[in-house]
Amino acid sequence: MRKALLIILAVLIADQALKIWVKTSFTLGEDLVIADWFILHFTENPGMAWGFEFGGSWGKLLLSIFRIATVIAIFYWLRNLIARQIPQGGIVAVALILAGALGNIIDSAFYGLIFEASDYNHVASAFSEDGGYAPFLFGKVVDMFYFPLYKGYLPEWLGGDYFIFFRPVFNLADAAISTGVGLLILYQKSVFQDEKKEETENVRKA
Repeated sequence: MRKALLIILAVLIADQALKIWVKTSFTLGEDLVIADWFILHFTENPGMAWGFEFGGSWGKLLLSIFRIATVIAIFYWLRNLIARQIPQGGIVAVALILAGALGNIIDSAFYGLIFEASDYNHVASAFSEDGGYAPFLFGKVVDMFYFPLYKGYLPEWLGGDYFIFFRPVFNLADAAISTGVGLLILYQKSVFQDEKKEETENVRKA
């Protein structure tokens, strides 16, 4: 459990430190070009992955509640996996997913209370006298990593349109979730197979 907690804490600290720095240093849409393929681009995500939204304010509230419920479920799942003493790779995978989910929930839950609204001409500050830009659970997730690894035109047989890969902007929490899912696929036998055995044994005992 100690290693899992250290992973979660390390991801959370790094994720929040980077987000707070970007939120309080960049105007919305501002770029910091580190290389042609590595750009810090400040944007905010009001909804799900890739900026999808649904249901207006009620949809945002339901999404935030769903995220919190999911994190609680993942926490108990992680505890169960640790108790079963599965290989460390599986523990690391679920710990990364939990850390990433927590990182984005912090934004949704608290950033609206803490920070001013960011726009294209104004850098937001924290704990302004005018208050934050949104109530509890209605904050936006801060994204900044933009990796346009390839820019060019598609072949004519694919339409010939201008194409950028990789276009989505994401954050460290998203990267932790993606890495965790990748590891989970690699360690799926140790993570899921034992659960199936336990279910089968319980059915037999019943």
